[in-house]
Amino acid sequence: MKKTGLVILLMALITAFFVFDLDRALTFEALKQSQARFAALYAESPWLVAGGFFTLYVVVTALSLPGAVIMTLAGGALFGVVIGTVLISFASTIGATLAFLVSRYLLRDTLQRRFGDKLTAFNNGILQD
Repeated sequence: MKKTGLVILLMALITAFFVFDLDRALTFEALKQSQARFAALYAESPWLVAGGFFTLYVVVTALSLPGAVIMTLAGGALFGVVIGTVLISFASTIGATLAFLVSRYLLRDTLQRRFGDKLTAFNNGILQD
């Protein structure tokens, strides 16, 4: 996929996040209101719910959208300490890796033009690793 296509996809995902008011779903009030419904759904199909939470967490982290802190707390509260920690640890790592890759390959040229002299040491470190 070309850079233009990736930029358009990224902008579409961020726009959809705010158009569909998904930022309001990531509040403590919304979490309290849906806790009983979540418990019933999780009891019915735990793998689907955990997978959905995992995917949502990866997307929120990869796009650097607000709400990761609330999702972290919610993951622990909803899934318990052990399952919540495992889900959040892997999802946040994958999301952060994707955010890095997007910034590295999608925004590289722009940042290189703007901060080229300051990024020399960083670029050399990346090349060595």
